[in-house]
Amino acid sequence: MRVAFIGLGVMGYPMAGYLAGNGHEVVVYNRTTAKAESWCREFSGSRAATPAAAAEGAEIAFTCVGNDDDVRQVVLGDDGVMNGLGPGAIVVDHTTASATLAHRIHAIASDKQIGFLDAPLSGGQAGAESGQLTIMAGGDKDIFDRAVPVMDCYARAITRIGPVGSGQLAKMVNQICIAGIVQGLAEGLHFAERAGLDAGKVIDAISKGAAQSWQMENRWRTMVDGEFEFGFAVDWMRKDLAIALDEAKRNGATLEMTELVDRYYAEVQALGGNRWDTSSLIARLER
Repeated sequence: MRVAFIGLGVMGYPMAGYLAGNGHEVVVYNRTTAKAESWCREFSGSRAATPAAAAEGAEIAFTCVGNDDDVRQVVLGDDGVMNGLGPGAIVVDHTTASATLAHRIHAIASDKQIGFLDAPLSGGQAGAESGQLTIMAGGDKDIFDRAVPVMDCYARAITRIGPVGSGQLAKMVNQICIAGIVQGLAEGLHFAERAGLDAGKVIDAISKGAAQSWQMENRWRTMVDGEFEFGFAVDWMRKDLAIALDEAKRNGATLEMTELVDRYYAEVQALGGNRWDTSSLIARLER
């Protein structure tokens, strides 16, 4: 299949590579031209000067950029993919963005007879590099069914949550849950240290029971060692939590813990931890 991939960051770069590696004809676009050139040297594909040019003739255009403004630019801008795709094509947005924007893009795409899925990701850089991402999608079932075999190239699980916007709302749930889990783990490890316990023995014991989590299994040691260079940055987590908190104002949800942890992440930023990974919540307890 001929596909376009817009955005070659830490997630998009390997994802586009998996598409090329599975035999798809991939045309990429990235704001930093050198990154697109590097991708073309590493994988079988070509680059375009604009998102619209990358999307010309594509059956699916994938976008994986930073935030709502970036999505508006690469999808709806004068040089956006919507001006390169033809009727019957599909836009799949892997950016973690707002459900409001997903609905807007869907409306514009529908007028052009273009399908749309909001399909944010979970699994981080490691999941992208190993082709084991989890995808939460919102959109029409027929559009979803057409896109799934292509997304399978870099995913281990793909779930259609519901209509357009549902994928973004599910990603908000994901980030809300992670925020609480990481804060609990940070406090538990901090408590263990102050109590004079061997953290390794404690984790070995409790990770076999109800306290077990991915964060515990994969981050406890680096948290204890004060190492926070392992993926999703605090700046991006705060962006995601802001989206969730804004949505909660609209739907009436009470997110007391999320508001609190967001403030804690602001303290981590004040410590200089903007690019530390999300497990750095423990740093504000150990300072």
